Amino acid sequence: MNRLIRIISQSIRAVRAFKLRTFFCLLSVALGIASIVIIVAAVEGAYKKAFEMVARFGPDSVLVLSGGEEARAIGMRQKTLTLEDVGAVRQAFPNAYMVVPMTSQSGVNASYRDKKHQTQVIGSTEDYSRVWTWPVIQGSDFTSEDIKGLRNVGLIGQYLLKELFGDKDPVGKYILIKGMPVQIIGVLSERGMSATGHNLDDRIIMPLSSVMRKIQNETKYISALRVRFIDQENLYKRADELRAFLRYRHRIPDGQPDDFRIITPKEITKLLVALTGSLVIFLGIVGLISLTVAGFVLANLFLLSVKERTNEIGIRRATGAKKKDILLQFLSEAVIITSLGGLLGFMLGLVSSRLLILVADFPIYFSWKSFAVGLLLSWIVGIGFGLQPAKRAANLKPIEAIRE
Repeated sequence: MNRLIRIISQSIRAVRAFKLRTFFCLLSVALGIASIVIIVAAVEGAYKKAFEMVARFGPDSVLVLSGGEEARAIGMRQKTLTLEDVGAVRQAFPNAYMVVPMTSQSGVNASYRDKKHQTQVIGSTEDYSRVWTWPVIQGSDFTSEDIKGLRNVGLIGQYLLKELFGDKDPVGKYILIKGMPVQIIGVLSERGMSATGHNLDDRIIMPLSSVMRKIQNETKYISALRVRFIDQENLYKRADELRAFLRYRHRIPDGQPDDFRIITPKEITKLLVALTGSLVIFLGIVGLISLTVAGFVLANLFLLSVKERTNEIGIRRATGAKKKDILLQFLSEAVIITSLGGLLGFMLGLVSSRLLILVADFPIYFSWKSFAVGLLLSWIVGIGFGLQPAKRAANLKPIEAIRE
């Protein structure tokens, strides 16, 4: 034990003595480890964000959007879902405890006194906040009477609230939506960004009937349908049944694509992981290249160090040091340097991740895993690339080493 402690203390002294070698090795390892650390944190962050979004979306929910994949690919915004579809789904699926229709209009001018902002208007029923688990934190929700009476009332999102009212209380006040006065009766809680990067708080929710008749001049078609099922464990089976049901109602022949899209929690997870994947691949390649380069830098500098310290090695061997002592000392030096590089790389990863969050609002989550992976890789580089120089130093013959 005392022998091992002496070897480690000699390794630490050597690391401190050869400052230039230590600096270059440490820096090259740190850059590679920083990339790997960000990868692990990005993957964890993506999955954590995905689970948060699934919880927010509703693990018992599906969202049906008008227009199929092909229509969206060529930029068509066709509406294929109808109010009749809503009634049919309610009747055909008794295990669907909430079926809520929605329609939307983007780029609508909203103004309050001298302040103006383009926002999104969502038309829905009195169940909108409940079906999205999106509470009204101030004022009150609208009612079925508001829907039947085509009333000009609305629930305002947090971002639109700040744009138009600042710190003022909006409840009871009127804003103009396309020149039409709309009374704010409630304020929705803050929601944040969607998986595709849309600001969910930049919107106003109004009665479905008011939006369709007064803004869209529409009486039949809606934009989306939100369904929540009682039997959450059978969600994907219910989604398949809903797809088959809507295909039958829309008279879509076999082999023809759907004229609607069904989004489930699985699609949200896939989307976020796909968005993360490109960055992970890029950083992974950069990280592996950096670590390989760091390993070669370490190996070459240590080989030079063996030549410079030939005399020292010879004297130590002549005074009783064994081959394994020399081998352990050089390996210890390599592992100490790469461990320090790993710690520095972890700190660089933390700083770099802040920049990613600021620039791209990218989900990054650091845990013990990212630290452990970085430290483990630094040890692998230290042992893997430091072994050859350590063996060469250990195999030097004492007399020839002293003579040189």
